Amino acid sequence: MTNPPHAVQWGACLPSGRGWGGEKERAPLIHTTWSGTRKLYHFSMNFLPFSVYVLGAVSFLTDLSSEMIYPLLPVFLTTVVGAGAVQLGIIEGVAESTASILKIVSGIWTDKVNKRKPFLLFGYTLSGLTRPLIGLANVWPVVLLLRFFDRTGKGLRTSPRDALIADVVDPARRGRAYGLHRAMDHAGAVLGPLVAIALISGWNLSLRQIFLAAAIPAVLVVILLAAGLKEPTLKTPAPRKIFLDVKSFSRLPSRFRVLMGGILIFTLGNSTDAFFLLRLSDAQIPPQGVAFLWSMHHVVKMLATYYGGRMADKVNRLKLLIFGWVYYGLIYLAFGLVKEANGAIWIFLLYGIYFGLTEPTEKALVSDYAPEDLRGTAFGIYHGIIGLAAFPASLIFGIIWKVYGAPAAFGLGAFLAGLASLVLIAGLGKAGENKI
Repeated sequence: MTNPPHAVQWGACLPSGRGWGGEKERAPLIHTTWSGTRKLYHFSMNFLPFSVYVLGAVSFLTDLSSEMIYPLLPVFLTTVVGAGAVQLGIIEGVAESTASILKIVSGIWTDKVNKRKPFLLFGYTLSGLTRPLIGLANVWPVVLLLRFFDRTGKGLRTSPRDALIADVVDPARRGRAYGLHRAMDHAGAVLGPLVAIALISGWNLSLRQIFLAAAIPAVLVVILLAAGLKEPTLKTPAPRKIFLDVKSFSRLPSRFRVLMGGILIFTLGNSTDAFFLLRLSDAQIPPQGVAFLWSMHHVVKMLATYYGGRMADKVNRLKLLIFGWVYYGLIYLAFGLVKEANGAIWIFLLYGIYFGLTEPTEKALVSDYAPEDLRGTAFGIYHGIIGLAAFPASLIFGIIWKVYGAPAAFGLGAFLAGLASLVLIAGLGKAGENKI
């Protein structure tokens, strides 16, 4: 019996999806009317692969744990441990640079062995074990050591995680996938400071006790990863050579290199957000107020990255990234010049929009520009550049703040954001290199 003219085969009209473990699976072959097919098609397109949701939940719990600590860290260092702006710059610079070096290594390694999940399991476990121990520190070098191990775990997991998302999501929806993942990450960052506030105000816990309590969601992360995430099946056979391969780097296209050059310049002016928190503290906002503002900042980031990821799938990604960098520069200029608390609060909250304009867009561009068998390597270079530039960025920012004041430090960040935008315009704008 033949199909009526108005009927279509559902399996023929729906693109291939991805299974829970990342392997491709064909949609069920059923008959339906064109109207019904279109509704089912749009319904199915509202869902991303299961692995994206698992990784989103993992990031939610991880940031719940880390953001119970991070907004209180500058206050902990200055009031409990006795450190200042320079020590804060050293701690954060060393921590983030360590993470970035390992992001390069893990990115290359995950491509060579064609595995993602082992890196995620070890990285999240290491961070979850060491981060809460900051509450036991009595001197700032101990905080530096524990932040080093915390960021080591981050370095081992980040590039394989972003490569895994690109593995299981089709190119047209990668902006949305990265936006959703970052939104879940920021949702945890919203809840973390609120939990810290509740523990301070309601339970009267000390800063040290709050840091130790952050171990609870970290344990849940490991359980979720072990039970809920399945290793994707990758097409490319695993090469035998594990370490650096110059030929692999040479296969990365020139547009990827230009993008990395722009990101390097931008990151040199993008210091740790701990300086924003220090600036808020200088405006006589109490620790509970700083923690609450940090939470509200992440509410803005959560919404901005979710909708920014969707926007990155609909508009010119390169132009969206440049616009985000220009917006960042204007925020930095304003935050450096503002003197009263209310103005600082509003600018700090508006700062969260920048992340929605850039975070999903940058990752979507990296996955667009990288060959399939070098995705981990490309994300490793991307994250590595950001982290390697983070140390001089934070250290220089702290020194300029101490010598010339906060306006000069924030002004340098704004200048470098403008310069990075010009690099992308000159290197990629003419040829429309942002096309998918």
